Amino acid sequence: MFFDLTKYGKQSAVITDNGEQLSYQDLYRDSHSIATHVPAGSFVFTLCENHIGAFVGYVAMLDNHKAQVLLDAHKDLDTIQHLAASYSPDFYWIPLERKEEFSTHGLIDEQSVCDYKGYCLARGVHRSETKVHDELLLCLTTSGSTGSPKFVRISEGNLKSNTISIAQYLSIDKTERPITSLPMYYSFGMSVINSHLMQGATILLTDKTVVQREFWTFLKEQQATSIAGVPYTYETLKAYRFFRMDLPYLKTMIQAGGKLNAEIVKEYADFAADKGKRFFVMYGQTEASPRISYLPYEKATEKYSSIGIPVPGGKMSIIDVEGHEITTPNTDGELIYYGPNVCLGYAECREDLTKGDENNGCLHTGDVARFDEEGLFYITGRLKRFVKVWGNRCNLDAIEQLVKAITTDCACVGVDDLVTIYVTKDGLVESIVNLLSGKTGLNPQAFRVETIPSIPKMESGKIDYKHLIA
Repeated sequence: MFFDLTKYGKQSAVITDNGEQLSYQDLYRDSHSIATHVPAGSFVFTLCENHIGAFVGYVAMLDNHKAQVLLDAHKDLDTIQHLAASYSPDFYWIPLERKEEFSTHGLIDEQSVCDYKGYCLARGVHRSETKVHDELLLCLTTSGSTGSPKFVRISEGNLKSNTISIAQYLSIDKTERPITSLPMYYSFGMSVINSHLMQGATILLTDKTVVQREFWTFLKEQQATSIAGVPYTYETLKAYRFFRMDLPYLKTMIQAGGKLNAEIVKEYADFAADKGKRFFVMYGQTEASPRISYLPYEKATEKYSSIGIPVPGGKMSIIDVEGHEITTPNTDGELIYYGPNVCLGYAECREDLTKGDENNGCLHTGDVARFDEEGLFYITGRLKRFVKVWGNRCNLDAIEQLVKAITTDCACVGVDDLVTIYVTKDGLVESIVNLLSGKTGLNPQAFRVETIPSIPKMESGKIDYKHLIA
């Protein structure tokens, strides 16, 4: 078993925003009842939303070592069919409201195996004789590839080690009441659920977002103790005057899913320190199941631009272009992570699910980073987010951070010899071009500023750079 659900007995495991509630013993009973219908070696498509039916189905597969992939419950049928053609899922855990749609289009049998709180377990029509690898527990879509057949393969050992690490450095115990401010199918949202269930905490389950009144009503009524968010979440909260809210029970704020502007990090860190709260900046990738590092909250006011130190049990190093380890502080190179949470590898078809560990605990992150004299790490860019502008190597992530001093609602893309900055406010062209030209020393003609209605985001909340480039 992944979790020790029976250990916490009648303690509340989950409370939903419409009043549903399950104790840990209820969750154990219901999840294990569902899992009995899924034979070993099967592969399940779990279509997730922040509802109790999806939640219990996810726990059922995880706690009983049934391999599954987490997908958005509202994903369009064409994408699901495309993925199904690649992976031949043996079972689907889907909302009842989509059962007829899936059956009519030949994905599942008409008769479901079992129903539970608005969800059903259905057999796939095109089931495979190929059993998945014994160690495989979970597949997740890679960042930005929710329509691609490329999955990250994660073993039970990968996921469990990272879950325990997160619970350790966040000091999670059974008194915690995290609210689900992120989708369950997103690796960050999933890790919040896992790390708290592991410790007997109470999950406050809602599909409402931080811009909806119902979210805050639920958070206050249930006295949520922590909230998690990506950069966009915290930029939005700041705009909604979060610092003025009276939230005495909210003690912990965690941020991951991309680089939040350092000045905004400092604002949250200062606010947390002043109010006796904790603000954690974290860094990770889906391939690390998903957490790689964290910035201890005690360091946040001082080292607010840092991603901190490796999670317990992990190690980070920086290598140069020739693959040699960099030992001199404040020197850029690729960030390499080593740990038991590094995924097994990737999959693009059912046969790939039979593969074992191809990474051997080593992950090339693709991020450019450095460390300081105290051993704290800093992300300075992405290997693929560099362009040449008139012979000068230009870091698009660094440029974006500069622009955020003028407006946080921005995104930066580029090709050689031209950097394009997208913003949502008019009248910023001159100030942005002057700032960037002054900071980089490049001719103003190297920069183009475009105003668009909104910055496109992926389902995870990250900026959709591919869409902007297209």
